[in-house]
Amino acid sequence: MFKIQASSHGPATTRPVKVWDLPTRLFHWGLVVAIALAWLSGERGNFTVHVIAGQVALGLLLFRLVWGVVGSETARFGAFVPTPTRVRDYLKAVAAGRSHLIVGHNPIGAAMVFALLGVLGLQVLTGLFASENTWAFVEGPLADFIDTDLSETLTGFHKDWLFNILLGLIALHILAAVFHLTVKRDNLIRPMVTGSKAYPADVAQASPRMASPWAALGLALLVAVLVWALFSLA
Repeated sequence: MFKIQASSHGPATTRPVKVWDLPTRLFHWGLVVAIALAWLSGERGNFTVHVIAGQVALGLLLFRLVWGVVGSETARFGAFVPTPTRVRDYLKAVAAGRSHLIVGHNPIGAAMVFALLGVLGLQVLTGLFASENTWAFVEGPLADFIDTDLSETLTGFHKDWLFNILLGLIALHILAAVFHLTVKRDNLIRPMVTGSKAYPADVAQASPRMASPWAALGLALLVAVLVWALFSLA
């Protein structure tokens, strides 16, 4: 968690600070589209689109897991794990009215990120082993590697419990962004579009380090090949 310290003279002007790199932003909005398509196609029984959306979601998830280790500073999991110390510092910043000076995820947002990635990971994993043989006759690429009863059980979790939990977390995520925008006057949405956020010009800390976009491109291509190879098993 990165914090910007304003000087005691008070901020007279602001300057943009690069908060989110392009790969992280593309992951975020790409995942929004993939989940929306998976939901709509599943409800309408269009499993061709549903499987493609699942492939995209899996690829994005794998990319983010690796990018969370080797990517830009604000994208690395180690930078925003909600440790007790970071939670304490965040609460102090909130009490002092300086929570808007945090660069990247605050501890509460970080907990939401980990929860979303965890549930999404389970959702994708169960989808790989799921099967729908009542009327659609479609199955995940790994369904043949487990017995039918287990596949049906995982299908139930995939269609009901996990997806409902995921929808609930997404709703909380959206409500939190709206709360920050309307109540705290802290726009968290624009930086996820533009990559930058305005902070006091007289800051004492340099901008977070951004990783090479070429590394992100290479990782994305590798992930795409792995996902294609996995779904070619079906």
